[in-house]
Amino acid sequence: MSKKNGNIVAVITMIFLFGMISFVTNLAAPIGNIWKMQPGIDGSNTLGMMGNMMNFLAYAIMGIPAGRMLTKFGYKKTALIAIAVGFVGVFVQFLSGVSVSFVVYLLGAFICGFSVCMLNTVVNPMLKILGGKKSNQYIQIGGTFNSLMGTVTPMLVGVLIGQLTKESVISDVNPVLFIAMGVFAAAFVILNFIKIEDPEGVKSDGKAASPWKFKHFIYGIIAIFIYVGVEVGIPGTLNFYLSDTANGAGLDSSIAVKIAGFVAGTYWFMMLVGRFTSSFISGKVSARTQLTCVSVVAIVLCVAAMFIPAANTTKMPVFTGSGFDMAVVPVSALLLVLCGLCTSVMWGTIFDLAVEGLGTATNQASGIFMAMVVGGGILPLLQNFIADKAGYMPSYWVIVAGLAFILFFAVVGSKIKKA
Repeated sequence: MSKKNGNIVAVITMIFLFGMISFVTNLAAPIGNIWKMQPGIDGSNTLGMMGNMMNFLAYAIMGIPAGRMLTKFGYKKTALIAIAVGFVGVFVQFLSGVSVSFVVYLLGAFICGFSVCMLNTVVNPMLKILGGKKSNQYIQIGGTFNSLMGTVTPMLVGVLIGQLTKESVISDVNPVLFIAMGVFAAAFVILNFIKIEDPEGVKSDGKAASPWKFKHFIYGIIAIFIYVGVEVGIPGTLNFYLSDTANGAGLDSSIAVKIAGFVAGTYWFMMLVGRFTSSFISGKVSARTQLTCVSVVAIVLCVAAMFIPAANTTKMPVFTGSGFDMAVVPVSALLLVLCGLCTSVMWGTIFDLAVEGLGTATNQASGIFMAMVVGGGILPLLQNFIADKAGYMPSYWVIVAGLAFILFFAVVGSKIKKA
């Protein structure tokens, strides 16, 4: 195999892994719909979101070590370790269906969290290495595929579950788990046969400055912690809300889970659209302006969604099992889906503003940022605890409060200051 052909195969493999990050992560909320119906859990949204929590908790433990792995093992070996860990994590989730054990499922979600954390650390720089002058184009393609998989996952799981009842079991989604394991296995084999050389500068001399000296960076990592929780909490809780035929939106029980999956998937599709659009305007509109605007719009959409009665409905395209159709959903669901356009640009703009002026401290800052992704597990858990106590829509005050801090960071906190 020539070097050029090897690079093409490696690039395609990395793009698929980019998608797997989103695919594995977005399995948590829809599979949580099944577990919350099991005996002993009895409909608890908090417990239903525990798989998501375990997935993101792994980031807090693995974020900084993942960066150190790049220094010790290099990109290729780190990627292979991440792929192997991902296969094991999905397999353990499969075993949770065989043993019907919620604890085994949580273990599998936790292991998958280690995998996607390492993949997040290595995939972007690997595409940059492999792509050369086309690296940015490959990264954008990878990001688009990541959003596409985020769109498809809840829809696919919703179709496989069908009508959500106490008889629903984790084995209903085995086809999705088999697909995930197959992709991981294929990626592991392919990557083994491809030569990838680490770029100069991967090794650290340990003399880099500390990012903790910068006040705007401290605000930035708080903002990224909150952002990931907002990004995950909006569609995750919306999925629970629409699936709950007793206390939620009151949809027909025979299609509620399918509709919920499609609506949640549409949120991730909005993120795809937002990222694609942002790629055209980012050179002309500053990160601070973008973040300020989308934060304000997202706050307005969330507040409006909370106060519009569920009886006020609209039509959205949904997958019914045999094709696409227009289904009636609460207007609030549509408004929350539109938030995906806003959250789509937040990661990049927050990161850009937070590391501005850090110089040699940027590499260390990146590892800290990865650890802060744990917010994607903690905030949705808090939100669904409130949903159990006060209802689904009031739980979105957690999202509004988070968006308010992100707005503060955009306007005030991102100004470069030493701590």
